[in-house]
Amino acid sequence: MIKENSQKNDFSKGSVVAGILSLAVPMTLAQLINILYNIIDRMYIGRLPENATLSLTGLGLCLPIISIIIAFANLFGMGGSPLCSIARGRGHLEEAESIMGNSFCMLLLSGAVLTAVGLLFKKPLLYLFGASDATFPFANEYLTIYLCGSIFVMIGLGMNSFINSQGFGKIGMLTVLIGAILNIILDPVFIFVFHLGIRGAAIATVISQTASALWTFSFLTGKRTILKLRFFRLRLRPDLVRQIISLGMAGFIMSLTNSAVQIVCNASLSRYGGDLYVGVMTIINSIREIVTMPVTGITNGAQPVIGFNYGAARYDRIKKAIAFMSAACISYTTLIWGILHLFPAFFIRIFSDEALLIETTIPSMRIYFFGFFLMSLQFSGQSTFTALGKAKHAIFFSLLRKVFIVIPLTFLLPHFIAPAVNGIFAAEPISNLIGGTASFVTMLVVVGKEIRTSKKAS
Repeated sequence: MIKENSQKNDFSKGSVVAGILSLAVPMTLAQLINILYNIIDRMYIGRLPENATLSLTGLGLCLPIISIIIAFANLFGMGGSPLCSIARGRGHLEEAESIMGNSFCMLLLSGAVLTAVGLLFKKPLLYLFGASDATFPFANEYLTIYLCGSIFVMIGLGMNSFINSQGFGKIGMLTVLIGAILNIILDPVFIFVFHLGIRGAAIATVISQTASALWTFSFLTGKRTILKLRFFRLRLRPDLVRQIISLGMAGFIMSLTNSAVQIVCNASLSRYGGDLYVGVMTIINSIREIVTMPVTGITNGAQPVIGFNYGAARYDRIKKAIAFMSAACISYTTLIWGILHLFPAFFIRIFSDEALLIETTIPSMRIYFFGFFLMSLQFSGQSTFTALGKAKHAIFFSLLRKVFIVIPLTFLLPHFIAPAVNGIFAAEPISNLIGGTASFVTMLVVVGKEIRTSKKAS
């Protein structure tokens, strides 16, 4: 069965577009399910009979810490899975299994450390991130329970990348589907039936993430997988750990800088607009998660195809994969920008029916998503660099858009734009223009140069 699956998932043969779509479609569906997984808490919490806005804002204050946990999952999951694709493309299956085993071990170790550190420093961190005396109790209740299950979050998210990288897109989708269905069922039970409020949402999330992690582990140790998670492959090898961290640093920095941006935005919005605008940003971030889902699915689906063909030295197929990925992402984000501009209230009402919150969010949302199609340039360039194992380029452009553009603008623009909160929301479209264009153009230049060099050498 392993041999049959290996031949079936040979991305150097057949249609490039079909290869990408075979992964992108189930991965996009998985993203949809994952979005439901992540936002279902916010949908229910926003409709609590008491303290709905305070609870929603409290959950929003936890998002930077959740993003940090996801960052470490990306560090070892997104760092190891492209290396597995390249090694598998070269026919080095034992090396690929060692990469996967080392990634799993690092996920376990870092998950334990993050849980301990988070529980110790959660109070000062939440106040640093913009919590007030009114919102801290709600944020604290959710975060305490979530941290207790953070290891399962990391295993489910990080190791699912190794399922997808082998071409098992439908199995990867099931990983997310199992957790999402449980979360959708358990959320109303714990929140409303057991009257646990925001604590119930956290309990449902932890149970669901645990189920996803167990499913992932079961598949990767079973008979259907090409690369198997074996006990003796868990022994850490410094050379592999360095490679994994080096390549995963791009995804790590991207998630970490997302967290940093959330922290800076929440703190600035709390200063200039109060708890109401922190709630506005929570809704906008939730909408962004929904609308970027297809882009993430397409770019994640293209990565194994690009990485495999890079390992197999099939540069013509790499060009086709990049062209399809970029065109699909740009077309989609242009369409969704128009929809968001015309019908913002429809998306906002998914999370809240409060008139003041809806009225306040609409203009902020139109500023934040202006020129949204430029965001796809960042995703396409970043994903290509990661798939080709070009860690330095991927890391640089992760830092450029968020650390060197968004965060400074979040501090500066409120001094020049009135009202000040509009300056905070305007930082995002400006960063998409500068950072996205720079990432995409550089990717085209670097890939083109490498292909020309390889053809001359051959």
